[in-house]
Amino acid sequence: MISASARLLRLLSLLSSRPSWTCAELAERMEVTDRTVRRDIARLRELGYTVDSDAGPWGGYRLRAGSRVPPLILDDEEALAVAVGLREAALSDALGGDQAALSALLKLRQVLPRRIADRLGEMDDAFVRLPGADGAQIRPGLLLELAAACRRGERARLSYTDGEGRTTARDVDPYRLVHTGRRWYFVARDVTRGQWRTFRADRVDRLQSTGRPVQITDPPDPALLVSRNIANGPYPLSATIRLPLPVEEALRIIPATVGTHRPDGPDATLVDIGGPDPDGLARYLLGLGTPLRVLAPNEVRQALLCRTRELLRENDDGPPS
Repeated sequence: MISASARLLRLLSLLSSRPSWTCAELAERMEVTDRTVRRDIARLRELGYTVDSDAGPWGGYRLRAGSRVPPLILDDEEALAVAVGLREAALSDALGGDQAALSALLKLRQVLPRRIADRLGEMDDAFVRLPGADGAQIRPGLLLELAAACRRGERARLSYTDGEGRTTARDVDPYRLVHTGRRWYFVARDVTRGQWRTFRADRVDRLQSTGRPVQITDPPDPALLVSRNIANGPYPLSATIRLPLPVEEALRIIPATVGTHRPDGPDATLVDIGGPDPDGLARYLLGLGTPLRVLAPNEVRQALLCRTRELLRENDDGPPS
């Protein structure tokens, strides 16, 4: 005879598989008495499952959505399908900018039987993902490893390849994963340098836990750190502009991943923004389609004036030159 816990799981699986069951049908499938079925139904209700019942010889039991999420019972194929769906949602940003899909996938991956986890790993190796406009790709398994490292609170050895192709190994204290809508970034404290750093997740080659627990003290705002590092990235030129808008409105025009914002009174915002050269920055600023003033450097201001004069000449009422 199976244990009471195993019997409850079996009963829950049956109730989830079709809209309604009579007591006799459940008793026959589970090879127990009607009294045992009624007792187990009562136990499921105590655990938070909403099981409706209809009286009479043709009545039965129905499992419906309750006010909270109780444990689910999934067979192998269902668990694999859920894991694949969560993985695709985390990688494609299908559910928006939050990390709910990645968090749910991490929880599910930790409790999957080995036979299902192995199949998911085989699918990870077999799938080929076309790169997007930025060419960035990340292995789903690695994304989960980074998320797990942030949860464990243990120092890790990171192997990382930078934008110039140089590979380094360093000890880090993992903290958070941040998704910008285009890429995943790994936020961790570089132990040797004693600095908080952001690493592009698609450039992480390997992450191995050292087993040494660490306590994170005075951590940064991970989203703000990533935004600032992206905005002030490896650009050869930086400019400061003034928008006659509050910070909230300025952020809608120039995202935090493009520029670093600071208020200049209640109705204006100063933005530091990087670019390849003065003309490239001027073209970007013109494309914003909003009033602004270039405060520095003078090269960007002159490039913007030159571009503006060209547009005026091309759109005046005189004959074309």
